[in-house]
Amino acid sequence: MNDDKEVCREDLCVTCADLTVPGKVVYLLPDDMAVVRGDDGHTWEVSIALVTAEVGDVVLLHAGEAIALLPGGAR
Repeated sequence: MNDDKEVCREDLCVTCADLTVPGKVVYLLPDDMAVVRGDDGHTWEVSIALVTAEVGDVVLLHAGEAIALLPGGAR
């Protein structure tokens, strides 16, 4: 058995070392894309192909992809 397995630590992904961060959807764009704003005011253009998100929803972002809806959005 190998005890040297990589495991997730803190808020980083082992695969790509990207952070996961929450963000609020501020604009929907064509082709399953959206503009999302973080708590610090930073905005990103991200894919929302994996979630059903609307303006005002809070999503969890990872590597340019919204991977989950979070509580606290417009719904």
